[in-house]
Amino acid sequence: MGKLDGKVAIVTGAARGLGRAYAKRLAGLGAKIAIADLDLKSYREFDAEAKDMTAESTVAEIEASGGAALGVEAMVARVVEHWGRADVLVANAGGGRGRPVDTKASAIDPALLDLVVSMNLFGTVYSCNAVAPFMKRQRSGKIVTVSSVAGLSSSADGGYAHYGAAKAAIAHYTRYLAQDLGPYGITANCIAPGVIATGRIMQTVLPVSSDSNRDRSELVALRRLGTVEDCAKVVEFLATDLSDYVTGAVIPIDGGLRRG
Repeated sequence: MGKLDGKVAIVTGAARGLGRAYAKRLAGLGAKIAIADLDLKSYREFDAEAKDMTAESTVAEIEASGGAALGVEAMVARVVEHWGRADVLVANAGGGRGRPVDTKASAIDPALLDLVVSMNLFGTVYSCNAVAPFMKRQRSGKIVTVSSVAGLSSSADGGYAHYGAAKAAIAHYTRYLAQDLGPYGITANCIAPGVIATGRIMQTVLPVSSDSNRDRSELVALRRLGTVEDCAKVVEFLATDLSDYVTGAVIPIDGGLRRG
């Protein structure tokens, strides 16, 4: 028996990368998984992500391993109609745009700011607002939001400020959410990943052989970059009964990243 047998989990942004890892981890615990993404084959944008796939989509991977999955673009009502409940939300969808050098705190392009805040903060809030009524009726539920170490401390040069501010807002929003939903037996917690070696990051930001990769590892107490499974294990904790008395927490998953 899995810890999430009979439960239904929604994971946004789960077509590739970290979201895919969260979905597969929860499916392995017995949950039925709703994969919510704008493009269920978005992994095709990055060769490293595509090579890691074992089927044509995260949905197909979970089904091939004996799990139940549903790919949705318009999500919560359809999920509840299909499976009758919603027990876990991992509000993972988001991401950054632009370059650190072009996004200093004092010179953020308004259009870029609007885009990144919408992708991260607004997307998280809308996902939580959509699932909350169903969880309230059940008087149970687990919500996991996704911030970043960029939302916990600033970069040394003030770059990528739009992304960091959006991720900081998610962390604080989650604290409010925990107070709002606690009386209904619903927990709300936030993870803040550090430098995680997803296929996209390793292909576009940190080539394995680069000096920047080694330099970043030296800033981490554990002397290595994180993996998607490092993050998925913490999501497992927050999505199961192991965390029943944990809410409003913001948990860094950064291997002891040295800041400042």
